[in-house]
Amino acid sequence: MAEAYAEQADVEPADLAQHGPRPFRSDRRRVPVRWKIAALAAASSALVAATVGVMVHVWTRWDIHSRAEADALNSLYSAVDTYRRGGVLADGVQVDPADLPGALREPTDGDRHATYDGQVDGNVGPSMWAAQRVGGPGSEVLAFRVNMGPRIHDLQRLDMSMTVASLAALAVVTPLAVYGSGVLGRRLHRVSQTAGRISAGDLDARTGPTKGRDEISDIAAAVDAMADGLARQLHSERRFTADVAHELRTPVGGLLAAADLLPPGETEDLLRARIRDLRDLVEDLLEVSRLDAGAEQPVRTPVPLDAVVREAVARTGLPTEVVTAAEPVVRTDPRRLERIVGNLVVNAHRHGRTPVEVIVAEDTVTVRDHGPGFPADLLREGPRRFRTGAQERGGGHGLGLTIALGQARVLGAELRLSDAEGGGAVAVLHLPRSAAPAAEPSGPERN
Repeated sequence: MAEAYAEQADVEPADLAQHGPRPFRSDRRRVPVRWKIAALAAASSALVAATVGVMVHVWTRWDIHSRAEADALNSLYSAVDTYRRGGVLADGVQVDPADLPGALREPTDGDRHATYDGQVDGNVGPSMWAAQRVGGPGSEVLAFRVNMGPRIHDLQRLDMSMTVASLAALAVVTPLAVYGSGVLGRRLHRVSQTAGRISAGDLDARTGPTKGRDEISDIAAAVDAMADGLARQLHSERRFTADVAHELRTPVGGLLAAADLLPPGETEDLLRARIRDLRDLVEDLLEVSRLDAGAEQPVRTPVPLDAVVREAVARTGLPTEVVTAAEPVVRTDPRRLERIVGNLVVNAHRHGRTPVEVIVAEDTVTVRDHGPGFPADLLREGPRRFRTGAQERGGGHGLGLTIALGQARVLGAELRLSDAEGGGAVAVLHLPRSAAPAAEPSGPERN
């Protein structure tokens, strides 16, 4: 029996304006695209700056080492030649210095060799050493030392300059990226708002012309074209439904008149019942078409809520208990309110189990039965027209809850469907508080 309330949310275009699709929801925890773009631009700039800085550092350090090695070897070449001709040591040339690196202290041949020494002694170092034996094995080793300290200091200053320049570039690029991405983000947000309004049922929403010739403009144009096509399709289907329902009223009236000519009997009763069902379907279709077109306008007047509800329940002719928790006077359209309450009571009797209770409070009307409750898909998606779980009627037209929801929207009210904890279906109609005047003093509870 859970299928008894299978008037579920219809996502067909013809029903979009009636109850609307599930609302478009935006995740409040989302990160705006402008910050994502700005972060990407900043990260890309930082990566480029770091890459260039590392490349410049590595290349400059290699150049410093190469130049220091060349200076040391060239100076040693001249010093060795001078020493061999006259035994005179050139400036900066030492014979078997104590701090000569071990790799150069005992060269295996008479060629010149160079090595880097990272040791720092005061203001001297790191250094590039060049050494060469001037005679046979065991002879003196001449060495020349190039102090690389100033050059390394220049490299450190270059690194600092690159860092400062990179930070300055980031300080300029990041605000520009935030501004540029903000422009894109606002355009995307505008398209997103339009799509959300269309999803909520506002088929007149349009993004309109957007600046730029890019993908965002294409998306905006596509959303507007989609809305135009959907609006045309809905208008065509509404006109078709209204025309069909209107044209059916005349033949249905003729059938009722013809049924009066039949002799009394079971056949005549059965035919009359089927014609009445057909007449009710036509009237429901006309009502749905008016709701779809937005042509319904409420005529509000101050009325006692309890009296209107009791009148609506009495019109159904079904045994229903009315419990009055308060006797407020509300400003609403009594005809539409009766229509909503009547449909809810009929649905409760048709698809639930007795007892069926109607509770009147300050600004709410609650209808509860004791059946199996609403099916999960109805609670998840809402009522769907032309779908019902009434097995005795086959597929049925199932417009009761759909019309109740539509009329509730016309009144500015809210109709909530849920299952009771102890079993049964619960429909709660919340009338707008702004439309309700101060309640009159409550009398004794009436049942």
